[in-house]
Amino acid sequence: MTPQNPLSAFSVTRKWPATQPDRIQLYSLPTPNGVKVSIALEEMGLPYEAHRVGFESNDQLSPEFVDTFPNNKIPAILDPQGPGGKPLALFESGAILVYLAEKSGSPLLPADPAARYETLQWLMFQMGGVGPMFGQLGFFHKFAGKDFEDKRPRDRYVNESVRLLGVLERRLTGRAWVMGEQFTIADIALWPWVRNMVVEQGYNAAALLGWERFPELQRVLAAFVARPAVQKGLVTPPRN
Repeated sequence: MTPQNPLSAFSVTRKWPATQPDRIQLYSLPTPNGVKVSIALEEMGLPYEAHRVGFESNDQLSPEFVDTFPNNKIPAILDPQGPGGKPLALFESGAILVYLAEKSGSPLLPADPAARYETLQWLMFQMGGVGPMFGQLGFFHKFAGKDFEDKRPRDRYVNESVRLLGVLERRLTGRAWVMGEQFTIADIALWPWVRNMVVEQGYNAAALLGWERFPELQRVLAAFVARPAVQKGLVTPPRN
């Protein structure tokens, strides 16, 4: 008798069937938030199966997705071997990064309590500040908001984004990564957003932000995108 697929109880698998149900199922798209989890999975060496959630067809709003992940956002994961050996569905990229690091025992989340909390501090810095502020700048600079005559909303987010970049610039002075010599989930959370702000295929806002004023960020971003796991994670799952 064929054993029952432990993921079959989750509605999301009806739209995206798992061909490898023993692996972590990733539901995502190569956005600054989405690639955090694909990069983490690659860095930690965790087996996974990637499923593309297409925004152009509003896949994230489908009943199958929302019934499993109520906030209808990517990335999300479904782990057939969650705590206690039971399947776990999880959304929110920051929570997923912590979960994966703990599951794998990876040094990407330091074991030392002080270093652990400091890493979580910078993870929250990305989630509460960098992501929301950079995203709003993207709206007003590149997307629908760019057509507004009144540039005060855009400039508000430009100023706050520059301030946040300045915080990171000072932090990285004399450090290889956010936490020093050790690459962590804080870096995985932060650098996709920094990259997206300045590359042409992202928000293309380098000139607007005065990117040339941030040599430490330029240095660390180059080191980040040179990592093999990052290179693969940035295009997983493929956009098209």
